[in-house]
Amino acid sequence: MQTEHLNESIFSEEILEDLKKNRIDHMTYLPDMEVLESDVMDRVLTATAAYDPERYTEADVRQALAKDNRSLEDFAALLSPAALPLLEEIAQAARRETKKHFGNSVYMFTPIYIANYCENYCIYCGFNCHNNIRRAQLNAEEIEQEMEAIAKTGLQEILILTGESRSKSTVEYIGEACKIARKYFKVIGLEIYPVNSDEYAYLHQCGADYVTVFQETYHPDRYETLHLAGHKRIFPYRVNAQERALKGGMRGVGFAALLGLDDYRKDAFATGCHAYLLQRKYPHAEIAFSCPRLRPIINNDRINPMDVHEAQLLQVVCAYRLFMPFANITVSTRECARVRDHLVDIAATKISAGVSTGIGEHSEHAEKKGDDQFEISDSRSVAEVYEALLKNGLQPVMNDYVYL
Repeated sequence: MQTEHLNESIFSEEILEDLKKNRIDHMTYLPDMEVLESDVMDRVLTATAAYDPERYTEADVRQALAKDNRSLEDFAALLSPAALPLLEEIAQAARRETKKHFGNSVYMFTPIYIANYCENYCIYCGFNCHNNIRRAQLNAEEIEQEMEAIAKTGLQEILILTGESRSKSTVEYIGEACKIARKYFKVIGLEIYPVNSDEYAYLHQCGADYVTVFQETYHPDRYETLHLAGHKRIFPYRVNAQERALKGGMRGVGFAALLGLDDYRKDAFATGCHAYLLQRKYPHAEIAFSCPRLRPIINNDRINPMDVHEAQLLQVVCAYRLFMPFANITVSTRECARVRDHLVDIAATKISAGVSTGIGEHSEHAEKKGDDQFEISDSRSVAEVYEALLKNGLQPVMNDYVYL
């Protein structure tokens, strides 16, 4: 997938020319953005630039498999092309590691999209500000109705999502959603636009437990060509979001690259390196990974990912498990039921169910108010996913956290 082709398929020459004239430096913070005194981003970028997947051999992979505790170098070998012929052995090792630390437990949750307004121009995303979709935002009463309906399914964990618009989805608005969620759920996650550490602290006080941020790609130049406008264009501010969230008191942070935007091996390596360095710096932090692959979006059927097939996806998931065995790994409805069931049997430990990526579809007789962010591949209900886990000898877990 070449960026220029992708650009031409979506935007007029007039719009692109205007963007070029007014484009801000993607590596320079905007005035309202908190700057951390942290070397984590530089260390991640340095390590990733030096990573050459082609230099690893079968012997390197086998050496990594033989260890109980794996280094960043071992992780790099497990992501390399040399590892693919050994994928069955890698999967079995990952499965043993999963059972050792998680038993048969698989955690269940669902996302709730409370708004799809966005101020960013990300050319692969259905919410991007120039995409002609139905925009909507739930009010407090509608959020409560949706959350009450979700809670009736038995779920005790929810992930709150918005489009990336500070003006429409203010920090205060998201905070109120967290307060409502606390009435119904034991665990509350956020997947919103990155904010400053004091704002994360406020959202934590409102009830949020963890924050997930998709970096999309860790390649700064590639990132610049994919994010044409908006706050999301600022690469370092997004990279440092998880650290600001931990400084704000969040107990957990999630990491992900959108596999298919760039070299998936390098992006997966950078994701793991980022999580590893932050856990060493903040040992109390709970770490989670997501492994999303690029999906089709409304009004753009020409978006096709760089090749990341099921074997490569499994390789990434298993490498994460073997490198950071205590981390949760989420598999979303971007994947079909067959792939999700396979991944949770091997290495993934968290699965969504009853999913809608549109605005307002969970409560009874509700009509969708706003369009979806992307097409999902697994539309199973909470009960159907629950039963599938039991059938596969796994134990669905709704909540593993107790507040004293």
